[in-house]
Amino acid sequence: MEQLAPRLSDALSHLPDYLGAHILLSASALALGLALSLPLSLAALRWRNFAGVILGGAAVIQTIPSLALLALFYPLLLALSSATRSLTGTGFSALGFLPSLLALSLYSMLPILRNTVTGIMGVDPAVKEAALGAGMTPFQTLLRVELPLALPVIMAGIRTASVLVIGTATLSTPVGQTSLGNYIFSGLQTQNWVDVVVGCVAAALLALVVDRILAALESMARRRGERHRLAAAAIVLILCAGAVAADFRSQAGYIIGAKNFPEQYILATLIDQRLAAAGLHASMRSDLGSAVVFRALTAGDIDVYIDYTGTIWTNEMHRSDTPARDVVLDGVTGWVHDHYGARVLGPLGFENAYVLAMRRDKAREMGVSTIADLAPVAPQMTIGGDYEIFGRPEWQRLHRDYGLNFRDERQMQPLFMYKAVADGDVDVITAFSSDGRIAQYGLVTLADPKHVIPPYDAIVLLSPKRSNDRALIAALQPLIGKIGVEKMRQANLAVSRDDHQLSPAGAARVLWQNVNGGGSSE
Repeated sequence: MEQLAPRLSDALSHLPDYLGAHILLSASALALGLALSLPLSLAALRWRNFAGVILGGAAVIQTIPSLALLALFYPLLLALSSATRSLTGTGFSALGFLPSLLALSLYSMLPILRNTVTGIMGVDPAVKEAALGAGMTPFQTLLRVELPLALPVIMAGIRTASVLVIGTATLSTPVGQTSLGNYIFSGLQTQNWVDVVVGCVAAALLALVVDRILAALESMARRRGERHRLAAAAIVLILCAGAVAADFRSQAGYIIGAKNFPEQYILATLIDQRLAAAGLHASMRSDLGSAVVFRALTAGDIDVYIDYTGTIWTNEMHRSDTPARDVVLDGVTGWVHDHYGARVLGPLGFENAYVLAMRRDKAREMGVSTIADLAPVAPQMTIGGDYEIFGRPEWQRLHRDYGLNFRDERQMQPLFMYKAVADGDVDVITAFSSDGRIAQYGLVTLADPKHVIPPYDAIVLLSPKRSNDRALIAALQPLIGKIGVEKMRQANLAVSRDDHQLSPAGAARVLWQNVNGGGSSE
């Protein structure tokens, strides 16, 4: 309980930025969804043969998992941006707002389409005939009779769409869009349930407030008089202006990328703190996947992040050999520069490699000390891993070179892997060598005698446009070669342990004190 107040204070300090970006995204997606849905609804009413196609297409989009739809738009937009840049010399940012906007707009369309079609079809034919008999044109009848009468049903669809969009917008964080989902994703990874609750409550309250605002706007729209229409427009403009201002403030300066586990939060926050100490403003885009964050850096959508040599060596360079650490580091450094103009500022001083880990007593009982020992008993065992590992080249090579065939493979948040193996829910996990929870839970890591897993030195990557940025380099240079693996394990454990010893920001400050206080890399 004594840590609740500072954690709540820290969470609320991010609320203006997260909420502003969330409102701007949701409002933009709903507006675009309306702009697309209303004309399509009228087309469906005009050409009844196409109504099933239009509504069926919207229904199919609704069945696609929202996170998958958000993720699919990023590579599509990235390819389009590259093509535009090659043709015109000017590209656009494919990270964050644009893929989120397009995906959420598509998600908003089904309730608006259905309710608009249903509402207008529900207008009494006699009323329409009377309007036409009074000399109105079909367009005037639609505008002055059918739409006003159908407005309650149409607004019900819009209100449903708004709640759907606000809730789904929390999933835009993994594609680089700041939202209330930042609380939820980072909170789940670090067991910071205060952040999770704040994110959920803020999203729920926002949905309720927007629903009531739309109800008020509906009431105003039904009344005659310019004053009510101006009041409705003013409410919308004030909300959007506040959201734009907050989002603009959150995106100024340098953009720091981070993947979706505690070590990345700590290091990204450490970079942010170092830039702030140098008088440089920065914002963070966290919870990005390995492929997304690397492509975002090379495209200039983020300026700096921490990656690992083995990830680039296998995933991006498609190398299957495992030479010495210095050879891999030199190879990655040259490759990112030659192919993208990006820069490896240098290694931080520690390695965070994939390792297979078991409970010490279980490994001793089964006589397992290496991955080779594990292979004969693997068919009787269940392995747990993060969301990426079973699709990565490293896993395919482990599977092939050691003949690993587990009874079951379970994907889960890294947060839950260590507890799962300690409790016996899984027998083996794909752990991380710099994670302090290996020692906390009494796990043993299995040796890799065939050297299948490549080196994973943590490195600072700068985007092409920042590769010679003197201010950025000067702020980050003191970190190069100064963070040893034991220092990193302590920082990771302080964030991820059950008693929530430190937040990522607190762990980053302690880590800097350890670095700045001197000492060699472990």
